[in-house]
Amino acid sequence: MTVGLRDTPLLPPREGGRFRVPLTPLADAMFQLLIFFMLAANLTPYSALLLQGGPPVAGTPGGASGGSGPAAPAGTALWTVENGRLRITGQSFEFDDIPDLAAGLADGIRVVLILRDAARVSDVAAVLERLEGSGISAVSIAAGAG
Repeated sequence: MTVGLRDTPLLPPREGGRFRVPLTPLADAMFQLLIFFMLAANLTPYSALLLQGGPPVAGTPGGASGGSGPAAPAGTALWTVENGRLRITGQSFEFDDIPDLAAGLADGIRVVLILRDAARVSDVAAVLERLEGSGISAVSIAAGAG
């Protein structure tokens, strides 16, 4: 009697009836992904922002009652931050124009950034970074309608 291919089992018999999946390689891969994303994330610009509160600006929500638009105290420049743009006295500017705009301000001028609903956190961070690079340190942030 000869033993054929049908007589030999193709798979070894299972022991205990349960198949165990080793989780150690999965945990190793998850830790590697965690380390990768921690090193790849750029959180410094947002965590390094130093924001200070100040008195409310007249004409803005929550501020003192004023006329139809925001009224600027003497020595204050009102800049509106929109989605990727900066609006000053009705004119629209790119963020790259901020050093030139800041150079045109007199010494001791305070800048108030009015944030529109479309403004993103990255927009505010970009404006603050460029203002700091231009030597403007007196900056306030106010919420604007629209």
